[in-house]
Amino acid sequence: MPRRKTIPSYLHHRATGQARVRIDGRDFYLGAYGSDASRRRYGELIAKHCSGVLEPPGDPLSPSAGESGPSVAEIVLAFLRHAEGHYRKNGRPTSQVHLFKNATGPLVRLYGLSPAEEFGPAALRAVRLSMIDDRRWCRSTINSHVARIRQVFKFAVEHELIPAETLNRLRALAPLLAGRTAAPDHAPVMPVPEADVNAILPHVSRQVRDMIRLQLLSGCRPDEIVSLRPCDVNREGEVWEYAPASHKTQHHGRQRRIYFGPRAQAILAPYLDDRSAEAACFSPAEAEAERLALKRQKRKSKVQPSQAARTVRKRQRAPAATYTVASYRRAIHRACKAAGVAPWAPNRLRHSRATDLRRRYGIEAAQTVCGHSKLDTTQVYAERDLERARSIMAECG
Repeated sequence: MPRRKTIPSYLHHRATGQARVRIDGRDFYLGAYGSDASRRRYGELIAKHCSGVLEPPGDPLSPSAGESGPSVAEIVLAFLRHAEGHYRKNGRPTSQVHLFKNATGPLVRLYGLSPAEEFGPAALRAVRLSMIDDRRWCRSTINSHVARIRQVFKFAVEHELIPAETLNRLRALAPLLAGRTAAPDHAPVMPVPEADVNAILPHVSRQVRDMIRLQLLSGCRPDEIVSLRPCDVNREGEVWEYAPASHKTQHHGRQRRIYFGPRAQAILAPYLDDRSAEAACFSPAEAEAERLALKRQKRKSKVQPSQAARTVRKRQRAPAATYTVASYRRAIHRACKAAGVAPWAPNRLRHSRATDLRRRYGIEAAQTVCGHSKLDTTQVYAERDLERARSIMAECG
């Protein structure tokens, strides 16, 4: 006779005030503990569990609007659909979409079935506590994610899904302060020691080595170096000018200019004339082809047909035509491991250049060359800054 299923208990999650039931190792949050809605949801889940038709793990919540208006999960879903279309660059979603999904994950897990208009600062504090205890995010990340949650509720107010008073209540929660919370503070991003940079250069491809050198000379961001194309570089004049097709502050209407002096030009020149004007200057496919060619050149015995076929079979995915920031970072991390130095990320090269420029030319020069413009300035003043950036890079770039 088959064993009867044990009925999971209706539990109280004291940290959040939510009712909870654990079924097959999965936690389902049901709404306010003791409420009629949470009891109904509990009964529905138990019935589905006993009949074997419980939702799959990817869809534990299926909220529906009731008399009290949309649930928290529903306004989150509406916002994420909006974000997929709003936060886009070059036809693809930006990292903001991923950040909003991270921010709203704990929110939906704890309060997904609760009425959105009843969500207040105490509940938001409970969500923040779960970010500290369960996710172990740093303080600045948690503060940013709480701000993103408020943005979700602001979206709901704008679309008249919930009353404005709900958003006003959420603004009462003060941010986490340094030294007054269990959330850790990450150390600030520091420049890469020159010795660590030099140590990995023998362990990277020609392409990655030149990307590193160009970043150190120009102070550009990792995404700007991986997306560099010949058509984006104006080679007229003593100093070359690179205008990225897209950049971090593009949606603010700001222009971004990166300047290449004589040393940077010598590194970049071989990548500009041997390819299509719209092709990426630095290609993983080219790096892999060069690696295999060098390997064959060093080989002393003839490659057998069976060995060549075996190489083809081993490769499950062809190298990409363009580096991404992630693949660029992974190449550096592999080289760090091979060189026996602590791993570092390519964005730290930008900090290295900014530190050097600030020491040699002052903070304004570093802000101008690295594109850290945060103040509203006149067109004349902006042009004067660009001329200064050109002269600096003519001297040291």
